[in-house]
Amino acid sequence: MTHIELRGVEKHFGALHVINDMNLVIEDNEFVVFLGQSGCGKTTTLRAIAGLETIDEGDILLDGKPVQHLKAADRDIAFVFQSFSLYPHLTAFENIAFPLKAMRFARADIEERVRSVAKILQITDLLEKRPSALSGGDMQRVAIGRALVRQPKAMLMDEPIGALDAKLREEMRAEIKRLHIKQGSTTIYVTHDQVEAMSLADRIVIMHEGILQQVGTPEEVYQRPANIFVAQFVGSPVMNMVAADVGEKGKKARVGIGGNGVTFEFPAETTNKLSAAGAQPGDLSLGVRPEGVLISPTAEPGYIEVTAGIIEPLGSHDIVDLEIGGDMIRARTPSGLVSGPGQQVWARIDPVQAHFFETGSGRSLEIAL
Repeated sequence: MTHIELRGVEKHFGALHVINDMNLVIEDNEFVVFLGQSGCGKTTTLRAIAGLETIDEGDILLDGKPVQHLKAADRDIAFVFQSFSLYPHLTAFENIAFPLKAMRFARADIEERVRSVAKILQITDLLEKRPSALSGGDMQRVAIGRALVRQPKAMLMDEPIGALDAKLREEMRAEIKRLHIKQGSTTIYVTHDQVEAMSLADRIVIMHEGILQQVGTPEEVYQRPANIFVAQFVGSPVMNMVAADVGEKGKKARVGIGGNGVTFEFPAETTNKLSAAGAQPGDLSLGVRPEGVLISPTAEPGYIEVTAGIIEPLGSHDIVDLEIGGDMIRARTPSGLVSGPGQQVWARIDPVQAHFFETGSGRSLEIAL
């Protein structure tokens, strides 16, 4: 188990600022996922920790000791790449054993370690086969076994299941999580797939254009996004985001969206909380996830009449498009609640599930109702 810390890490590729003042602590036995779009700096950060990339400024510490000046071979960190990178002429056993042979381990020790790792990965019956006779998932298991057999301080994975089909990715996600729990290793995993991040991580590190946007548990980044980017990157479908204005209406707050005078009633405390958070008129966005858009087939107090658009049936639920105030808003409904496009339904926004952001800076105003 290993404690990993990044302090003020900077990395440039010419004029491109790939890692911008990265500060992060990864605890022993923690499974941390770096999540972001392609080119955001997550793989470069991973490679810098492994020693495969040099950094321009800052410190990388393993168990409190700076290692940024050490070569990759001296950091005792395992790296699993997206490509399987197996030797085609060697059997699965020989591929897994390769790093131990390079380190001149005794034959008996190699046999014991390889068999032990193969048992954990459930590939004991595949050890005598060559890569050409293995499925994609089995080849990735062999690649992971080759990294594990060294018993490294930490395991780094760069989109290791990105090349697999959807069903196999789902199976491998479960395998990787089970392996982490059994081994108790410190693991950093890079992906652009937010489903992988949500299902695997103890904590998610979200990056955008080289800048760390938010670090938190899957529940925290989903339910309390730090800014508009995180809100619309995590979740499927993404969070609805519309321009909003807030005023008072009797004993309630009035939240208007779009430019057609459409308003929803919110608790009276909304205006005071927004004012205390420094919200400025004309610089306010309302965010709500599809499950926070409530739909009724009949008229109810606080609901407005809207016309349903495209419906995406997903088995356990439907995603329904609604045009509200000139904006397209997506709602998650029970399967079959809305029969088809063009149906008249009634909708409202659940204040408890609403988020307010500064439109210009994108930051969350952290309003909880």
